[in-house]
Amino acid sequence: MPITSRFEDFPALILANDRIETTVLLQGSSIVSIMLRDDESRLNPLWNPQQIARDHGEPSSLVFPRSPGMGHFVCVDGFGPPSEDERQAGMPMHGEAHQQSYSVDHDSREGDTQVVTLSAELPLARERLVRTLRLVDGENVLYVESELENLLGFDRPVVWAEHATIGAPFLERGVTLVALPAVRSMTRPYSEPASPSDPPHLLPPGADFVWPNAPTIHGTLFDIRAAGPSPSGDHTGHLIDPWQPLGFMTFLNPARRLLLGYVFQRDVFPFVQDWEYYPANGHLARGLEFSTQPWDCPRRESIQTHAMFGAPTYRWLPARGRISAKFLVFWTRTPEGFSSIENVSMAEDTIRVADASGMVLSLKSSLGL
Repeated sequence: MPITSRFEDFPALILANDRIETTVLLQGSSIVSIMLRDDESRLNPLWNPQQIARDHGEPSSLVFPRSPGMGHFVCVDGFGPPSEDERQAGMPMHGEAHQQSYSVDHDSREGDTQVVTLSAELPLARERLVRTLRLVDGENVLYVESELENLLGFDRPVVWAEHATIGAPFLERGVTLVALPAVRSMTRPYSEPASPSDPPHLLPPGADFVWPNAPTIHGTLFDIRAAGPSPSGDHTGHLIDPWQPLGFMTFLNPARRLLLGYVFQRDVFPFVQDWEYYPANGHLARGLEFSTQPWDCPRRESIQTHAMFGAPTYRWLPARGRISAKFLVFWTRTPEGFSSIENVSMAEDTIRVADASGMVLSLKSSLGL
């Protein structure tokens, strides 16, 4: 059974097996912590701006507003800022789902598997989101299955992102590397410079490039797998290989020999937005957000864009109908010598992580996708 707890003063549930322990907020159903059970340091790779501030000896209130939008949170129905009309109607940034209070509809032990189901109604969007999380004994994997229900009697386009974000100290400049099977990439278009409260851009707007070497404003190329110089902050959008049934993304810290990874349905989430936030104060954060659209932007913009790189930028939710999405998260140590992830695949009940060193890490994954 999940353990009732609190995380940064938010009510939360702790799910655990013999390998990993994860914390999920009741507000937003955000996954805010994942740790190895035998790790005495209790290192959490997910972004917690309040903890980062405390580690720097600074008041957490000066960093980001207190919000359940940390770690891994869901953005539905909305990914990015609302339009002005939506804002006046009360729609928050990234939609309602990460702000709602969720009820615990089900928690049980089914053989060797812990199962918890959370749900919330989205009052402005008139939708209902149900999230089911599973942990299997002996596995380093958290399984997440979601169902979005339309409470209205007409078909509608929706936007949806899973906003997975890591932070310091797991995120180290020049050390922690991300990997994803991107076949086309672009820097985010913008017409204005970064706001005074954000780090300046390193990359020019609207530039196509081949992952992972992005053009810089200085006319050079920069390998964006690792965190860039400080201060800097950029967005890039990536089309995940359409020839693969599953997408993946990983965060590897080879110095700590720790790896956080995701596997998701590529036909549901064809894009990954890479959000890089590297302020001068060292409060580093980086999000790889697998989504229905390449950028976090108002829904009207996403729907008017219609498609990018040949992939649609929204999903259809049928009248009084439901759509679903699945992904899994793994958190594990890596063998000595793991240096840069090249591929993640699934076969039968195993996740296979191939490294540039030639080594392959195999993780049991009995439920698959």
